[in-house]
Amino acid sequence: MRRRIVPALSLPLALLLSACVSSHAQDNSGSSGNTDGKGDVTLDVGDQKGNDEAVLRAAGQLKDLPYKIKWSTFTSGPPILEAVSAKAVDIGGVGNTPPVFAAAARSHIKVVAAKHGTSDGETILVKKGSPVKKTADLKGKSVAVAQGSSAHYQLVASLAKAGLSIKDVKVSFLQPADALAAFTRGKVDAWAVWDPYTSQALRQSDARILTTGQGVVNGLNFQVANPSSLKDAKKVKVIKDYLGRLRRAQDWVYKHPEEWAKVWSEETGLPYQVALDSVKRTNGTRVYVAVDKPAVASEQRIADTFAKLKLTPRRYAFADYVDTRFNGGLPPSTSAPRTYGKGS
Repeated sequence: MRRRIVPALSLPLALLLSACVSSHAQDNSGSSGNTDGKGDVTLDVGDQKGNDEAVLRAAGQLKDLPYKIKWSTFTSGPPILEAVSAKAVDIGGVGNTPPVFAAAARSHIKVVAAKHGTSDGETILVKKGSPVKKTADLKGKSVAVAQGSSAHYQLVASLAKAGLSIKDVKVSFLQPADALAAFTRGKVDAWAVWDPYTSQALRQSDARILTTGQGVVNGLNFQVANPSSLKDAKKVKVIKDYLGRLRRAQDWVYKHPEEWAKVWSEETGLPYQVALDSVKRTNGTRVYVAVDKPAVASEQRIADTFAKLKLTPRRYAFADYVDTRFNGGLPPSTSAPRTYGKGS
């Protein structure tokens, strides 16, 4: 692979919006990528660099495909969901926030699969020498966060848990690259963010974790399909097979964290140690779970929160955007994530 030069305090563009930011990327079109497998059925998949295609390939799950997978690469979750809604792709993987915004915009989407990981990578960070010792100490302080992101919801929920509202802090809406620079230079007091930025800041920006998303965010990621694809019997069959391959690949990641971190680093330009930290803190902990009532309820809380903040145009029932037919045999969404233990 080509070597990439990554500045010490920035991440590659491919990761800039990879954690579910609701605002649209400037280029929403998916770039044409690889095609795997053979057969008379083609599954069009929307992906982000270093995500599903990379992990399936690394885990050996793209061998002997009895159907074709055509990959299209997007910069973030929202344009993947735009492509799903427009029938440009059949299915794509996103985080917990893009479906909330897509559904609010009446997009043609159905959540068909979920995976649950730790929320240790969803953090509010402060500098090691900061006088801020607990979340309540953020009152009157400046906090950087990407508007409409999973971190935005985590900030709102964490403040509420501490008896504060979003109006009690000075919010700077910044995308991760700008937020990282502002945090590093001391222009903001705190930063609400996700992995791998959490792992990078802890290693490179003299950061410490004030609080994590444990108990306030759901730790879910989703596979989302177009409703018309779910009416095609042949597509349904290959989607079921595809989701099974994703589950096996996730099992491989958990068992091979160093190997996956190396691949992920090469794919994205992340420093290897940052990638490994993120795998052990967040990425490798995920396990596929059912899209069940608790999962829907937790997404409903996110949807209602953003509607109350007037960041989405309407209130709606998230359950209307879910298809549960692929839940069979999967553990409940509340199942404990995996862990690598202390000192990992």
